[in-house]
Formats: sequence, structure tokens, C-alpha cells
Amino acid sequence: MVGSGSQLDFSDLKSSSHGRRSYFFIIGLILAYDTTLSSRVQASSVSCKSMNISLKYQQCGIHPDGVHDLDCFGKKSSPGKKTCVWKPGNHGKTHTLIIQQHTPTTRNKVCKVHINITDMSQEIRIWDKYNMTVQVFENSKSTNCTKAVFRGSPNSLFRCGPPYNASFSRHAGRLVVNVSWQQEDRKVVEYYSVRYKALDNLSWSELPMQCQIGKEYTVENLDSSLVYNVQIQCVTSDKCTQCPWSEVYTVPPELTTQPVIVRLEDTDIAERKGTRLLSITWKFPAKQLHEGFYVTIGKASGEPPRERMNTSHPEIRLILSHSAYHLNISAFNSASTSPALRQIIPQRDDELTMEAGKVDVTVHSNTSITIYWKDDLIKKYVCYSAEWMTKGHEAQCKSFYENKHNHRTLSPLPEPLEPYKRYSLTLHRRPNKDTCNMKHINNSESTYGRTQFYFIEGSPVSAPTNISCYNATLNSLVLQWSSIPEEDIRGFLLGYVIYYSEYHHRGIERNVTVDPLENSYELTGLRSDTAYEIQIAGFTRAGEGERSQAILFKTKYHGYSNMNSIIIVSAVVAFVLIFGTPLIKRGKAILWPSIPNPGKSNAMQKIERPCEVELLKSINTLKAEEWDTNSLQIVAKEDVNPASTLPSMLPLLRASVDEDDSAQMTCNWIQRDNEDSSGDILPDINAETILDIHRTDQQTSAFPSGYTTMEMFQQGVPQPANTSVTEESKPAGTDFTVMKAGQDYIRHIIASPMLDIEGTSTIL
Repeated sequence: MVGSGSQLDFSDLKSSSHGRRSYFFIIGLILAYDTTLSSRVQASSVSCKSMNISLKYQQCGIHPDGVHDLDCFGKKSSPGKKTCVWKPGNHGKTHTLIIQQHTPTTRNKVCKVHINITDMSQEIRIWDKYNMTVQVFENSKSTNCTKAVFRGSPNSLFRCGPPYNASFSRHAGRLVVNVSWQQEDRKVVEYYSVRYKALDNLSWSELPMQCQIGKEYTVENLDSSLVYNVQIQCVTSDKCTQCPWSEVYTVPPELTTQPVIVRLEDTDIAERKGTRLLSITWKFPAKQLHEGFYVTIGKASGEPPRERMNTSHPEIRLILSHSAYHLNISAFNSASTSPALRQIIPQRDDELTMEAGKVDVTVHSNTSITIYWKDDLIKKYVCYSAEWMTKGHEAQCKSFYENKHNHRTLSPLPEPLEPYKRYSLTLHRRPNKDTCNMKHINNSESTYGRTQFYFIEGSPVSAPTNISCYNATLNSLVLQWSSIPEEDIRGFLLGYVIYYSEYHHRGIERNVTVDPLENSYELTGLRSDTAYEIQIAGFTRAGEGERSQAILFKTKYHGYSNMNSIIIVSAVVAFVLIFGTPLIKRGKAILWPSIPNPGKSNAMQKIERPCEVELLKSINTLKAEEWDTNSLQIVAKEDVNPASTLPSMLPLLRASVDEDDSAQMTCNWIQRDNEDSSGDILPDINAETILDIHRTDQQTSAFPSGYTTMEMFQQGVPQPANTSVTEESKPAGTDFTVMKAGQDYIRHIIASPMLDIEGTSTIL
């Protein structure tokens, strides 16, 4: 409200003395009120009559381009007080507001005038019992004056809301609405309702359910990927006769995916021992509408604070101690938070923090320990923090202030210590001297050192496993085994004891102690070719633990050195004996195939017939005109008995073959070519001669050569079907018989160079 003025017309009340006193009293109040307002704004206050409003604004009318949407309302908690609002036109910058009230039974009127108003609202005071008419005029120098009119009863102008604040959250397809109302509305508003629509839709979805004020309103079954518009209003009642809809709230989509780490680097800071630089870069789907990221980090021990930082970039750098941390990264917008990326930053175990004697612990009881540190840290640090934990359990912590000694007793501990459990304790130093409790996780402490301790130690409850032997010699062997699990040691392992004895002399047992860091040992001074029974056990300050099961190992025999060569030689000899002969025969058959020698054929050598000599003489008389001869013709001009001629020729043939050493000659050379048959014809061989020859061959040969045997058979068998007689060479009264045999073999004999010797005739 920039400008305001008021003028009450009480002319009708001046008629009585009582009215005069009231008149002056009210005038005094008005003057005091106007004086107070004049200190804040500059305004004019005139009487409705003195301004002659009816004449001044009578030309003003209602116009679409002028002032419009005049509305007046109030609160139930503030009777007599209302607020009028409107929207400006295009013809002026200041406005005049006139409020008139009158009763239907009397002529009393109340008129108020507010001039030179530059704001679009004005707070007014009226009588709640009287109806009111409110007009707002647009002050314009031109004649285009516009106005807006509002009429109503003050008792029906109680407005509640809209809410001054609303927040939204989305998860798993649900929209949760949380509404805050003004203090004066909380007393009269009982219920409210919500309507919503997708961003691209035109119609609203108004839920019939009403929610009680102060509680959350939940909308179910929404699409997580859509943007929604939401409006809120109270539910009307006697105390809230007006419940307008709130402004339109835009709710972004639900974030359903979590960020993904792209790079994580954990590097030391050289100039600051006991600290590390953690650099993390991640990515998030660009299609999801997010405003930034929440990075939440806290110590794994649970020591506060658990700090949450906001960043608009998908990267962060932190300076941390060597302690373990839990890191969560989530994207967020105004309505939802994405699922968190959970990352464990493990504790750093290095030589610096585990340096012997740097930190030590003395245990007094299960609830009291004393921590000692080597260096004089109190010159620079007075705030410290101790963390201790056992494997598989969460860490415990306690911070303390120390400025006099290099040790501190912690008692009582948050939780009692357990016996036979190994604890790891880490001491951190903090540069902040105001308070030893951390204010921030980032760059707030550094690690000094680490040590291990037990409340009560025990002996191991198990033994080494996977015992094996290798590199056995005549008098030594090497043993190897797997370490005892940490949870079974129940103390600090001081070493292993190896028990061994000869298997047949168990009464004599020897042992040897091995360093706890070793997992193998060479036993020496043993007897050759002897079995030994071996057991291994671990021991702590509390004593020796369980022994392993007895395992037998044997040293080598003194003859074992030559056994390998003997075995190899024996194997080679056996292989040769078993497989040598078949392999040699098979190789010979492949590399040197056997070629039959007709000259050494039993069938050829055993033919002892008189025909050999006579036949050979006849062949020797032939004259060979050319070597390449395709046929053989033997012509006999004398009338000779066939039965006596053939036997007489066979010895001659055999003698000729033996003389020439021909390996290709058989008794199957007596043949005739069908295409060239002119010459002498051998006499017929009767059946008796064939049987004679066959009988002789059976007695002298087992037919070792296949084709020579067949040739002998063909030679002895007459072939009258293939016999032909040339008419020109046949003398009168003489019978000629021509026998045909295979031609290829005779051709081979003719072409052989072995026949080209003196005394050998050519066969045509």
C-alpha cells in the first residue's frame, strides 16, 4: 500500500449532542491514524462530498482494457479489516479506491476514499454488519477513465489460503504433497484438497479425497518420467467461506537412476603425512532433469558429523585421513532424489602407520586401555581421536584432549572388549584446538599410526592345512603348508613347531621351530628309503595349539638315481621287441615293394619236358627282323606227333632261359595273334599232356607267383575256339593246330635286352 486516505461522512450524527461528542472523538482518532500513516506514505485524504465523486468519476466506465478483477476479502481472525486487490488497466498508473456502506433500514452511510494508490491492493476497514460497495478508478489525464466494481457482505468475505508454502517429493510412482499455511489460517482451516495434471494435458484430475491440515497428501500411480502441475486449496466452511486455488506448482520428474563413478583416485599428499587426496568423478543420465548432486560422507566408525555437500558438477575432491569412510552420491531436483551411489573408501594400511613402536596399547580390563605414542605431539596437537575394531565388526571411536603427556587412558570404553579377538587401533591427530570433535569431514584430521592388540590371548584352535612335500632326496625333504586362519589363532602367532619321527620307530620324535612368517621348511638329516610321520602346530604366548593330522612322507632310495635310466632303457627295448618287427616289415613294404621274378618262379623252374629243347631249337632258327613285334607264329611243316613234340621242346626252352638269365620268361610264351596268324602251327596238346604238366607243377611248386601260375595254366590248356589256319601255308594232307596265349608277356621277352646276345634268334 503506497498511498491511502480516508474521509468519514457523519453529517447525520451532528443533530444531537451525543452525536457531537462522538463526532469529535472519531475525528480525533482519524487525525491520529492519518498522522501515523503520513509518516510512512504520502497520500491525500478528502471527504466524499468535498470531492464531489459523482461528478468527477461519472464519465468512468467498465472497459476490457481498463482496471479489472476487483476482489475484496478478509480473515475471520480480523473482523472489520479487509483487503481489496485488482489488476491494472492501460490508461493510468495510480488508482482511487472508494468504499461505501449503508444499512437498508436507515439512511446512515459510511464512505471511505483512498487516493493516489500505486500498488494493486489496498487494506481497508469497514463495518462487518453492513453491505459494502467498492469501486476502483483508474486515474488518467485523458477522458478514457475506467473502473471496476465489487459488491458483497463483509460476513461472507472470510478467505482462507492459499497456502504460503508447498513442497513435493516423488518416489516409486507416488507424489507426496506437504503444505504449510499461515498462522491465522491454521486456526480455521481443517481440510484441503489437491488437483493435478500432466504438463501437456488440459484437464485437471481432482481427487475426491480430502486431507487434514498438518498431514501429507499422497497421490498414487503417477508416471515417474512425466512433469506434473499441481494446485492446492482449502475446503470451504463457516470460518472459510472462500478457498481459492493456489498458484500452479510445477513438479519435475522422478529421478530413478543412480550416478556411476567414472574415476576414483586415492593419492598421498607428500607435504602432509597421514593424509590422502580423494578425487572422484561420476556421470548421470542427461535426460533426467536434475539440479545438482548431494555428496554425503562420514567415517565408517560412525563418529559425527555425517556431512552432506551440494555440488552442481559431477566431481569432488576431498582431503581425508587414512581412516575408512562411507561415501554416498545422489542427484536431486525439487521433488526427488535419485538412488544413492554407495562407495566404501577403505582404510589405508601402509608401512608408515604400522611402524613398530609408533603406537602401543596396554589393556587394563575389557573396558579400559591406555594408548601410547612415540613422538612428542603435544607441542603441535592437543586433539586426538582413537578408532579400534575387530575383523567383521564396526569400528568404535573416542576423541580426547591431551596437552601434557604422550599417552592417554580411555575408560570406560563404549563397548567391552572381547577375549581372543584381534583389535586394530588407529590414532588420528586433529589441528583444530577449539574442539576435539570434528566440525567437517574434509581436511579435518591426519593419521599418526596404527597397532594391534588383544584383550586376552589364547592358543590356536586349529592347525596348518594343505601340508605337502616336494624335492625329496636321500636324506631331506621340503614341507609346505597353509597358514592358520586369523580367527583361529586367538593371539599373536609366534611360530610353528614341526614334529617328525620314523614311521616304524614312533617312540623317537624330533621337532623343529619355524618362524611365523614362513610357510615352508626343509627337513635334513633324514635316513634314505624311510617313511616319516609329520605333524605341524602353531603357538602363541598362551601356548601351543592343535596339531595337524599325521602325514607320511618317504625319502628316496639310494638306487633311485640309476632307476630312471634303467626304466627308460627297458622301456625302449621292450618297445622294439614288441613293435619292431611289424614296423620294419611294414616300412619295407611301403618303401621297397616286392616285384615278382619270373625267372625264379617254381612253376618255371620245375617244367622238365622234352619240348623245351626242341622248342628252343625252333626259336633259335627264327630270324628277328625288328624288336617291336606284336605276335609270335610257330610253323611246323613236318607231320610230327603232337604228344611227342611238345615234351621234347620244353627242356630246350628251359635251357635257353637258364642260359640267358631272363627273369621275365615263363612257359606261357606259345601263343598266336588273332590279327596276324600266318606261320607254322604247334601240334595239339592232348589232355594227358596237360594233366602231366599239372601233376609235375603240384609236386614241385606251391604256386608262389600269381601271374606265372596263371600263364602255365593257360599254356597247358588248348584253345580251339581261337585257333585259325592260313590256307596258303597249309600243305596238303597235313593237320596244323595253332594255340594262342597271352601276348604281353612274349612281347616283354622280345623287347628285353637280355636276348640280344650271340646265338639268340629274333622271334617275329
